[in-house]
Amino acid sequence: MLLGPDGHWRVGPERGALFVNPGRPISPETMAIHHIRDVDVAGAPFWKDVAPQILRPEGGAVALAAHRAAFEQRYCTARLSGGADWICTWKCALRLWPQLPRFSNQLLRYQRMPEGLVHEIGLPAHRAMPDAYVTAHHLRDMLNEASLAQLLAWSREPGLLPRVPSGPDRGKSWDQLGLPALRAFLSERDVDLRFSAEHELARRGEGVAEASRAPAQPQLL
Repeated sequence: MLLGPDGHWRVGPERGALFVNPGRPISPETMAIHHIRDVDVAGAPFWKDVAPQILRPEGGAVALAAHRAAFEQRYCTARLSGGADWICTWKCALRLWPQLPRFSNQLLRYQRMPEGLVHEIGLPAHRAMPDAYVTAHHLRDMLNEASLAQLLAWSREPGLLPRVPSGPDRGKSWDQLGLPALRAFLSERDVDLRFSAEHELARRGEGVAEASRAPAQPQLL
């Protein structure tokens, strides 16, 4: 991502990808998603051996970015990335384009049709380079709508869902729910649901008692 002299961000020309050896056989279910076979990665390096040079580019990086960044961070750990900040384009899309019906990387691509995105370069989907190419165009537009600091701040919080995603109130915006329905979400295990309900309660001036907050996951002692 490059910042132009006019103050606008643009997608740079550099892009690429390489195969890595997962260290175990690829399941048929996984091959059906990205069409990478065991024979394709047989001679490839292991991720831990190439990750530092990818995640810590020459000259440094202000932040790393990914759609659903929490998933990527399971593999791009702080040890490998040098503790880099992350932008989650999924969380930022929820904030910037809440009117859209869905927020997956590919649906955003076709709902928004980002300027300059070459259709063929973004294919096949679910491969590293094409997916990163599509994500880069979302990120460019986000950076041109909000500051880098704002995107980083949103990315550190849970996702602010614009609508209830399931259940009897599915599809309703949070401001359409009554207080009992909102408070019922405070016991949800899903951190994004809980955060979204808390956000609406705070908007209405209804405090959320600390004791009512369910932990993101049970503690093991």
